[in-house]
Amino acid sequence: MSRPEPSEGDLIRHAGLIAIRLGGFWRGVLIEGPPGAGKSDLALRALEQGFCLVADDRVLLWTSGGRLYGRAPDPLAGLLEVRGLEVARVPALPLAEVALVARCGAAERIPDPRRAEIAGVSLPLVEIDPREASAPAKLRRALDHFDVGGKRRI
Repeated sequence: MSRPEPSEGDLIRHAGLIAIRLGGFWRGVLIEGPPGAGKSDLALRALEQGFCLVADDRVLLWTSGGRLYGRAPDPLAGLLEVRGLEVARVPALPLAEVALVARCGAAERIPDPRRAEIAGVSLPLVEIDPREASAPAKLRRALDHFDVGGKRRI
């Protein structure tokens, strides 16, 4: 994967982006939430569960072929904030397609399917409590619940 140059159509979001290889493809999870919500902490724990970092704190997003992609802005590439300890350098992917949006907040027990629209691309959306120990496993399961078209599997 090569790192594309930023362009005028790019969007920068205060979010994190992690990805995991499923079915031969990297599938990214865009983690959204207000400052201090636990986005970086969730990313750190997800790395221990087989996810890879793409971006922490800021994500540069763009569309291509009707799909949404993200990467870290150059100054933040490979950096992850470990709140209360350090900003750590970790191995990171240069970019990933966003397959799921995880919004930090209180999750419903069994919610109806929801969508998020970013830059004209509609993506599956889940609410997740990032501080739950099971949150990384829930992200993996959420990715498994949607096919590549972003539709809930039955």
